[in-house]
Amino acid sequence: MTITFSIKSKFSVSDFRPVILQAYMSLKAVKDLHGFRLVSCSTGDMIDFAYLSKGLNAMARAHQMSSMAGHLGASLITGYFISEQRVDLDPAVSKGIKDDLDRVIRGESVFGNRMSKKSPISDPELFEPFAKEKPNESLIDDIAEGLSKSISHPRQSGHNIIFASIAIRALKGHPDFATPSVVDGIRKLMTLFNTTHAGSGYYGKAKGRMSGNKITIPDDDDTPNYMNLGDMAETVLEELIAQRRDVHKQGYGGLVHIINHAAAIVTLSQLGYKELVPKAIASHRKHLQLWRHLPNLVEELGPLKHSTFPPHDEGYWSDGTVPYDRALLTHRAKTMFGFDELALATEDKPLKKAAYEKLRLLM
Repeated sequence: MTITFSIKSKFSVSDFRPVILQAYMSLKAVKDLHGFRLVSCSTGDMIDFAYLSKGLNAMARAHQMSSMAGHLGASLITGYFISEQRVDLDPAVSKGIKDDLDRVIRGESVFGNRMSKKSPISDPELFEPFAKEKPNESLIDDIAEGLSKSISHPRQSGHNIIFASIAIRALKGHPDFATPSVVDGIRKLMTLFNTTHAGSGYYGKAKGRMSGNKITIPDDDDTPNYMNLGDMAETVLEELIAQRRDVHKQGYGGLVHIINHAAAIVTLSQLGYKELVPKAIASHRKHLQLWRHLPNLVEELGPLKHSTFPPHDEGYWSDGTVPYDRALLTHRAKTMFGFDELALATEDKPLKKAAYEKLRLLM
C-alpha cells in the first residue's frame, strides 16, 4: 500500500521540512508493522517517482562506462528531489525538468556514450530495472564506506561526494530500492574515484588546461578557513553573490560544482555520516581554492551568459531561451536541488536570497 500526503499552503517546503522529516521518521518506525511507504509530500506538480528508481539503476550501472557516467542517474534522482524540496512547484517548471530528464534517458548527455564510446552499454540501457531482489537497508552504508577512501581530496571536482550523497539520500529515503545489485553497482562507481585527480582548469591560451594536482595554491591565498557546515555554506553563497558577468573563469566545474560539492557534504551530515564531514569540508576548501585562483579570461571567452529568470521560475522555462550547453543538461536539476540543500546549512535569509538571485548566472 502506498500513502501520499499533500500539504496545502502558501509557504515553501523549507518552512515545513522539520515537521515533514519528523512525520516521516515516525511513519518509518511503524512501516514494518503496516507495510506502507511514504512516497511524496506535495502541493505542486510532482516529478514522477519513477525517475528516482531509474536514476538509481543508472548510477548502479555507471561504472560500466566511466566515473562521469554517474551524472546521468544523479540528474534523474535530483530532478525528483526538487519536487520534494519545493512542494509548490509550478507545472511549467516541473515540465521543463522532466523534459531535461527525458533527454538524458534518450542519450543526449555528453557524459554517457558520447564520452565513453567503447562502453558495452547504451545510455537508455543504464536506466533499465534490475532483476527483482530482496532489499537490504543495511547495505547502504557500504556506499559511504567506499566514499571514505577518496573523500580526503577533491576528486574530479567533487563528484565522488556528490554522487555518493545523492545515492545514499535516495536509498535512505526509499530503502525498498536498496537491493544488492543497486548498492554494489554504486559502490563500484565509488572505486573509480580512488585514483582520479582534482579536476582541471583552463589557464588561457598560453598554458591551456591543467590538472588541479599540478597547481600550487599561492602563499597569499585568502580563502576563508571554514571548518563547519555553516561557515562553508556562507562562504559558498558569498562567492556566488560576488559573481559578475565580466569575470569569466573556466574549470573545476565552476561554481555549479562548488555549490553541489558543498550541498553533498550537508546531505552526508544530515544522513548521519558526521565522521566523514571534517575531511569532506577540507577537500571542498581545496576545490574552492583551485577555482578562486583561476585567471579571469573574459577577454578571451567573453562575458558570462545568463538567464533572465532563476530556474525555479516559470519564466525560465517558457521564454524560449532555456540554455543547453555542453554539460548543463545533467547539471541543471542537480544545481537547483544543490542550492536549496546547501541553503539549509545557514539561517542567514538575506544571504540566501541574494545568492539565489545570482543563480541565473550559472544556468
